[in-house]
Formats: sequence, structure tokens, C-alpha cells
Amino acid sequence: MNCKRQRDDGEKGKKRKKREERVKLSPLLEDEDVKKGVKEAWSQRAQYSHGGLELDCHPFPHCIIRNFIQSDSFTENLQRELLDLNFHEKSNDLYKFNQSEDLKKRKEPHITGLRAALFGLFRSWLGEVLGVELEPTVDVSCAKYQYTDVLLCHDDELEGRRVAFILYLVPPWESSDGGTLDLFSTDDHFQPHSVVKSLVPSWNTLVLFEVSPVSFHQVAEVLSEDKCRLSLSGWFHGPSLERPPRHIEPPFPRSPHLPRDETLLLEWLNPLYLDVDYQSQVQQEFEDSSEIQLKNFLKEEKFKEVSEALRSTDVQWTKQGPPNRRCYEVASLVSFPQCVSACWELLCSEAFFLLLSNFTGLRLHYLSPSDEDEEEEKDQEDEEEREATGSSGDTPSANKNNKEPSTPLCVGELRRWAHGSYTLLHDGDASKAEYALDLLLPLSCPDWQTEFGGFTSYVANEEDEELLMVYPEENSLALVYRDKETLKFVKHINHRSSTLPIGDSCRRALYDFSFVYYE
Repeated sequence: MNCKRQRDDGEKGKKRKKREERVKLSPLLEDEDVKKGVKEAWSQRAQYSHGGLELDCHPFPHCIIRNFIQSDSFTENLQRELLDLNFHEKSNDLYKFNQSEDLKKRKEPHITGLRAALFGLFRSWLGEVLGVELEPTVDVSCAKYQYTDVLLCHDDELEGRRVAFILYLVPPWESSDGGTLDLFSTDDHFQPHSVVKSLVPSWNTLVLFEVSPVSFHQVAEVLSEDKCRLSLSGWFHGPSLERPPRHIEPPFPRSPHLPRDETLLLEWLNPLYLDVDYQSQVQQEFEDSSEIQLKNFLKEEKFKEVSEALRSTDVQWTKQGPPNRRCYEVASLVSFPQCVSACWELLCSEAFFLLLSNFTGLRLHYLSPSDEDEEEEKDQEDEEEREATGSSGDTPSANKNNKEPSTPLCVGELRRWAHGSYTLLHDGDASKAEYALDLLLPLSCPDWQTEFGGFTSYVANEEDEELLMVYPEENSLALVYRDKETLKFVKHINHRSSTLPIGDSCRRALYDFSFVYYE
């Protein structure tokens, strides 16, 4: 990919002068009639266009200015300076791309010149159009998006951000190359609903939009394997728009276990995992690391039956959103084929709750031992010793409150993942985090590769470092215990997953059972 500038032989060894190159922006910015027209249209949430400038307020106010920089040679030199910067890969639940450091202190002449124009003339023009006082400090950096890079749905809202801008310095670009700036409509709860407009990047074009509670947008995944989506972007700061109360999603309903006995376990599970000694071994490993993967968990014939049923029958799938939180499909329980329904009952059954207790040491069944049981046993031994020695005094057990044991619960989904699926961390996730046991049982992914995405990542709250990644592995049961400071997301499944042979089941979808169990 030609994302790094090659120096000419004549440039080698030359020391470039560090001086500011003055830049002339589009003459439209000096036209008082254009400024007045944009200002009126923006305030009335109407459309306006003049020459290379277009303003549209659907789904939220945004403006496109083509040929933003007058000089072709300045723009080309600016591109060269940007490509010579050091870039750092950035990757988390929301994005994957390469970004430069902040450009506020760079000394390259063309970067310095454009920065001065943005901070000065353009900021003044924009402030007059919006009718607000914009701060002199502007955030600005450079981003490179290459094959499979993406920035998923978000609203850009952060204290003080008022207007976002992007200047594209790209080769000839088509919508089929991906990398479009997608704008979302919103629902009655001010949550993103669907993409209603896609802006294709073009050379020397600046796009700006108002940052607001409804300014949901994304950079679609780059699908071209040989083009570089280079852009210079940032925010102008000013008074934030009023935000309505954040929408709070209702919690998923939780259920107690189904009254099914160990017959289900004998019918479905690899006999290895029913061996008591092996269960003790699993528990020891789980208690050491709080996670474990149990390979070949279901009997082979049962696993194949479920996998084939999901691929060949008319299961009803529903897309899950909103896109600033998740994008995948969930199967309707009433549409399950018989064998899939039986597997679901297995994971909800009383016998399986007890088996999970044996695997993890968690109290997911009333028969499973707990720390309280050990304490009561110790108190009983102490009491017997005091009686034998004739000592007096209140016993610890006498002063304890008799608490009713809580009922273990679970919630589950049968999910379908494909190119473009993901889940995201959300601002409200940390406040709702609980102690819980996650279960994941992937289906139909014999050749799934790490580079496709689709893995579950566990992170510490307010930390960038990943604690654990669970990769999809066919018929491998993953168990992970998380505390209140641990969050999780599923990494965006990228275009590489679509390059598998058309006859491969992975080419169509990845399925999994996902359950959460609570003590």
C-alpha cells in the first residue's frame, strides 16, 4: 500500500527549512453572501449550496467544502509532510486505524501553515456561521485508514467539542473502496438507528458537522487493499449543546434453572467432563486463572447435529442494536429446531448449573459447597471444642444473621455473527457491572482466524490493556468469571472473514451460545 512517501534522489540529504507556508483557503469563505446563506440555513436546519459548498441538515447539520485549499502544490506538499509523520496503531472496541501525534506543535511548513489558517480565518468564519464563540485551541491530528481499518458508530460528544472536521487527502476513491463517512438517523430515544447518508472521501474536500447528542456517525471499514484513506481531522471547541437524559436500556430478563436432571448431561456431554476427578482438576485450574476452555465439550454427533441444523433450517433471526452498542443477530427461541432447543435446555438445566458449580467452585446450585458452608463447619467445630472444655461465651454462629440463599439465575442468547458484526463498550456499562460467570460455546467455525476479529475481549474498567481474549474455537466451551471492574466486548468482524471459500460455513456466519450465570 502506497501510504509512505518515497523521497526523490534529489531530496536525500537536504535539510528542509522549517518555515510556515502560507495557505489560501477556498474563496467561498471570503464571500459574504455565501456566509450569510450558510448561517441562515444552519439556524433554520435547511439546505444550502453554492459552488463547491453544500450544507445539509439531515440527519444532523453537516457541511462539505470541495477544493478547500486553493493551491494544488500546497495540498500535495501537505500530504507528503503528513505521510512522513510517525503513526501509531490504535485499536480497541470502537476502532482500528493508525494515527499521528497531535499536530499542534509540529514545525513542518505546510502543516504549520494549514494549522494557522484553521485556527485563525476558518475558526472565525465558522464561529460567525454558528453564532457562537469558538475557542482558539483546536484539536488536530492525522489518520491513516488502510484495509479493514474502521471507526464504528459514535457521536463524538466530549466536554467542549462543538464542531468536528475532516480534510481528505485521498487518491481517487469509490464507495466500493469502503471508508465512507456514514451518518445515522436517530430514534425517539436519541439512539442511532440506521445509516441514511454516506459521504465518499475525495481529494482536498473538507467535511464538518455539529457535535450533538444525535451526531452519530462512523467511518465504514476500508475494503480496498491498495488505497490509503489519509485525512487530517479534529474538533473546534465551544459551548456544548444541551444533552437530553441518556436512554437506559431495560435489563435482559434472568431465569432460574429448568428442572432437568443429569440425563441431559449423559446424552449431550463428552464423558470426560462427567468424571468427578476431572471436574476437580478443572476447578483447580479455573480457580487459579478465573477462566478455562474445555475442548470437544459436546459429543461429536450432537455438536454436528446442532451446527448443521442452524445452517440448514429457517431459524428466525433478529438484528440487535442500537449500533453504538452492538450489531449482531439473535435467534428467536420459538423458531429453534428440535436439537437446538434441546441444547438450549441443557445450558439452562439444573444439572448443568450443578456441573458449572463443580467446574468453577461458584455457588450456582444449592448442593454446591460455599465459603459460608466452610465457615459454619468451622464454627461447629469451635462450639464442640468449647463444650468439651467447659468454656462459655457467645458463639460466632449464634450472632450471625440467617440469610436466605439467593437463587442462581441465567440469561442467554443464540447469536449469529458475520462480516460487520461487533459489540461496543458503553458509558453506562461500568455502573451496571456485576460478578458473573460468562459461558461461550462457538459453533460452525472450523477455520476461524484471529485476524478476522470476532473474539471476545475482556478489559479492566477505564484501562486500555486487554486482560483476556477468548477466540472462537469450534465446540470449545469457554468459561470466564468477571468482577465488577471487568468489561467485555466482541471485536468487529472484518472483511478478511469474507475471503474464505464460498462453500465454507464460515463464509456465511459464525454461531455461538452465549450465557451469563449469576450466583
